[in-house]
Amino acid sequence: MKINLLKITGLSAAIVLLNSPAFSMNAKLGVAGGRLNESRILEHARVQKVVSGTVLDENSQPIPGVGIKNVTSGKGVVTDATGKFSIEANIGDVIRIGYIGYTTQNITIANQTTLNIKLVVSADTKLDDVVVVGYGSRSQRELTSAITKVDTSQFRQSGARNALDLLQGKVAGLQITRSSSNPNSGVAIQLRGVTSISGTASPLIVIDGIPGGNLDLLQQDDIESFTVLKDGSAAAIYGTRANAGVILVTTKKGRKGAAQFSYNGYAKHETLYERPDFMSATQFREKIAAGQYTAQDYGGDFNYFDDLINKDNLTNYQNLSVSGGSDKSNYRGSFTYNKLDGFAKENSREQYQFRMSLTQKGFKDKVTAMFNVASNINRANLLGGGGWEPVLTKNPTESYYNPNGSYLFTRNITNEIARLAQETSKRNQQTYSVDGKIDIDIMKDLKASAFVAYQRNQFVDNQYRLLGSQNSVENGDAPGGGYAYKGTELNENFNFEPTIEYSKTIKDKHRLTGMIGYSYRYEVNESFSANNRGYTNDIFEENNLGSVPVAINRIGIASNKNDNTLIALFGRVHYTFDGKVNFEAVLRREGSSKFGTNNKWASFPAVSASWEITREKFMENAKWLNFLKIRAGYGETGNSGFANYASLVTLSTGNLYPFPGNQWLQTYGPSRNPNPNLRWERKKEYNLGLDFAMFNNKLSGSVDVFKRDIEDLLFTYTSPQPPYVASTIYTNVGTISAKGIELTLSYAAIKNKDFSWNVDFAGSTIDNKLVTFSNDEFRRDMESFGSIGGAGALGNAFRTYEGRNIGEFWGKRFNSFTPDGKWLFTNRAGQAVPNAQINTSPFRDQTDLQVIGNAIPKYYLSLGNTFTYKQFDLRIFLRSKLDFDVLNTVALSYGNKFGTQGNLLNSAFTKYAEINDTYMYSDYYIENGSFLKVDEVTLGYTFKFKDKAFRSLRVYAVGQNLALLTGYTGNDPDLIQDTGLGQEINGRSLGIDTRSPYPTTRSFVFGVNFGF
Repeated sequence: MKINLLKITGLSAAIVLLNSPAFSMNAKLGVAGGRLNESRILEHARVQKVVSGTVLDENSQPIPGVGIKNVTSGKGVVTDATGKFSIEANIGDVIRIGYIGYTTQNITIANQTTLNIKLVVSADTKLDDVVVVGYGSRSQRELTSAITKVDTSQFRQSGARNALDLLQGKVAGLQITRSSSNPNSGVAIQLRGVTSISGTASPLIVIDGIPGGNLDLLQQDDIESFTVLKDGSAAAIYGTRANAGVILVTTKKGRKGAAQFSYNGYAKHETLYERPDFMSATQFREKIAAGQYTAQDYGGDFNYFDDLINKDNLTNYQNLSVSGGSDKSNYRGSFTYNKLDGFAKENSREQYQFRMSLTQKGFKDKVTAMFNVASNINRANLLGGGGWEPVLTKNPTESYYNPNGSYLFTRNITNEIARLAQETSKRNQQTYSVDGKIDIDIMKDLKASAFVAYQRNQFVDNQYRLLGSQNSVENGDAPGGGYAYKGTELNENFNFEPTIEYSKTIKDKHRLTGMIGYSYRYEVNESFSANNRGYTNDIFEENNLGSVPVAINRIGIASNKNDNTLIALFGRVHYTFDGKVNFEAVLRREGSSKFGTNNKWASFPAVSASWEITREKFMENAKWLNFLKIRAGYGETGNSGFANYASLVTLSTGNLYPFPGNQWLQTYGPSRNPNPNLRWERKKEYNLGLDFAMFNNKLSGSVDVFKRDIEDLLFTYTSPQPPYVASTIYTNVGTISAKGIELTLSYAAIKNKDFSWNVDFAGSTIDNKLVTFSNDEFRRDMESFGSIGGAGALGNAFRTYEGRNIGEFWGKRFNSFTPDGKWLFTNRAGQAVPNAQINTSPFRDQTDLQVIGNAIPKYYLSLGNTFTYKQFDLRIFLRSKLDFDVLNTVALSYGNKFGTQGNLLNSAFTKYAEINDTYMYSDYYIENGSFLKVDEVTLGYTFKFKDKAFRSLRVYAVGQNLALLTGYTGNDPDLIQDTGLGQEINGRSLGIDTRSPYPTTRSFVFGVNFGF
């Protein structure tokens, strides 16, 4: 049949074709009962085809997992591992391409069958990024509290010894201080200032939902992001453990798509950056010959500082992961090997870590189960890392060896070379974590979840000192007998947290989300240790503690076990109006076995709100302002970080006494007063914040202003006897306050096809005070902190008085020297007097001691610059701490020629040459510690492959601690503790430069990232 189609269009054309002999199978095409189904006719009348394509990122690299949706038909697919996709589409259909971090693109299909799509990074999409919050998630746009997210693109690049190293300098208000490059050292963490005197002062770490997560279970390539809950309204959901803030860690999970393999490996080497300027043997002799110094010349020329250095140190890091998934399940597994060589000899840490995650959907996608397993096995050599002071101050003309080659021991100084050769100190540690979560979609808007987790951390310490070691030879109890020690510790915790969440959207403008939950946590810690001295041979080392002859047995045994339980009920309501106004309320009711009988329970409320002003009509003409949101919040949190049985009376052993029947029995007596009123420290915090983006999203950032008061501080006070049995009691007294400003800025300075330049800035300032330290029952005006140590009874460096700033150095005010080099100080009347006439009373209305500095930096600043040129990338990261003071104890002890015959600083004969008197603590040794550091420089190159089986290949090099600008004359001021009130943290005290510093190093990293 001949048909003229020139005037036939649309439905008419379809009917003519269907009535032709060529279309006799009408029923199959939608003709039923002799009648045409018009919708099926239209469907088959359109031209059907398959559109294929590839999605690339801004660097022309394929992106797996990109969502491709045919908006017209509703069908969707995702790109595979090579960024490719295929989707059915008709002419006129709209294809939408969307991926987090990039601008969504809509393409109308014409005659093309192939699409090559290059996504464009969008600043706006950051507002829709999902941010993990306590027991849930929010988009950036919906946040009402001071919350900062840091993802992999912002991490530090120079190799992390601790997961929190990745965050240093990246979050305004978060202070992370590492006192050395020792691979076995920890970091000191403080968020928005000091929050406690004796309780936990570090933020709560939550790893994949596990409160109190173990940082040993984290390797840098397994971390997806950190979320820092900075203010009280954000942290209140965690109750009595959130006073110091909360850091949420999200690990990487598998994604839908083909299997992906990723490898990251690097090698790191450290070199000496700077050492204290002590005299060489030549300089030592010159001073003796010139009559400037009285000491003995033994005729040698030794530099034993270098003999403690591991010049061949090489840190080796290897991480391999595999991930993938489908619509129903996804998985990710990783294995990490990390051998960290310290800059010091006998100072290392070797780690093996495995992590696995699995997500599975079932029951018509109404049930989702998630499981995580992680383990870390490490061996640490703890012997080295110290001893720098003895080798620096030893007479450089004297040998550590006798003429016959044996080690020379003198009781006034430890032979550090012999110690490293004749002693061992090692730790074997195993850490495990298992957790699971089940989400059940009960109905459209109602979801229930149950989370359970178990963590176990155990280590065994082993020490041995040879018969011929200095420690054994000089021991008075068993001279020449070996010493052995073995100790073990086990920490376990169990968490169970079910929640129910309801979410409802009403008329597109109102969205309400409510969540309630229950939390149960049980912790148990136990330890055992034993040591013995007097071994007659070195065969067994620490593996046979009972092999010492009974006659000289010097065994010591100790054990301990304690536990605590915490339960809580919590809830949160979040309301959003028209996408621009958000309101949130939180309440947590919590009970802990740690608290006193009269205060077992605590309630922690929080409220916060935000308003996205740029969504209002009156802002439509402000084209230069792309985004503006104001936030305000109030929240209360607590601190239960104190000893498990602090509220109870505890007993200790007394002497043995004979009882009737000639039986000797052990006696016990109370060692601690009970306190039934003991309760949590409580923080009340207000926060006002502003988030913005302007100039076509080139400049974005946030400003936060906060004020907080921490009440009911926990501390030990003198108790009257009677009614109390013991002389002291641990109780709640006092208040600390803090107020500050935090600023974060990001500026896309240049962005074109081949070159880009981005600038990131973070800065903060804070004022921290001890408001009160007394109440009606227990009174105290002042507490001193920060032992100065060294020669002489120099006492503590800090006094913290009621109403005064935290971190104040209190000491003698230097006036001048007498003609014969004796100290003169200024008393409270302004007179120059000798030290004997200085009143050191603790009462501030009587003492001659004065405020001579403050150890807490006034300003914390960081600046990151990221450049890209074609396939090259360059990052330059600067950090600075400004307006703080440091006590230079190296100069105090070794810049003084008086009363010593060991080695001294060269400055003892220049800057400090006038001194002819004993050691004194005064502002003479207080220096400005302000500095600017070129902290990290990274240069990388990303290769392109024609073979799409290779996803990525990037090689990079990093230099860390490349330059330091400071007026401070001691050690690196960046490594000086800047957290706490002066208590010792990781072996260091606030603002006090150590006499035995682990050497400041400069490190170089060479690495490769490879994906296929």
